[in-house]
Amino acid sequence: MENFTPISALLGGALIGLSASLLLLLNGRMAGISGIMNGLFSAPKKEEIWRGLFLLGLIAGAASFQFLSDGSLPLREYYPVWAIIIGGFLVGFGTRMGSGCTSGHGICGISNFSIRSITATITFMASGMITVFVFKHLLGAL
Repeated sequence: MENFTPISALLGGALIGLSASLLLLLNGRMAGISGIMNGLFSAPKKEEIWRGLFLLGLIAGAASFQFLSDGSLPLREYYPVWAIIIGGFLVGFGTRMGSGCTSGHGICGISNFSIRSITATITFMASGMITVFVFKHLLGAL
């Protein structure tokens, strides 16, 4: 396996779990990013603050990692533009159709033993595996 980094993966997972737990404990809200983002534009004024700060924290965390890591993450190149556009559309459509995104269902929903979230997460994972198989082995695009 290339780039197997169990310690950083464990640390990252622990931080995600901690942030989701703190948001639920301190604010009574689930850490589903699509719901947080959607509510940023439609929630009452007092909810905009924590939603905006949560989303800024995601961006700041990624920027901090990029700045503090010893080497920058390599960007994947040569993806067909049509695949990126269709993929983006399908992610947005699936998030809306599935009543939430992978973070909400996969992290918070499964920890609450939600059958709907377990089903959604299995669907996300299976769709991802099929997509990689098709693009890598059938289309040769990865």
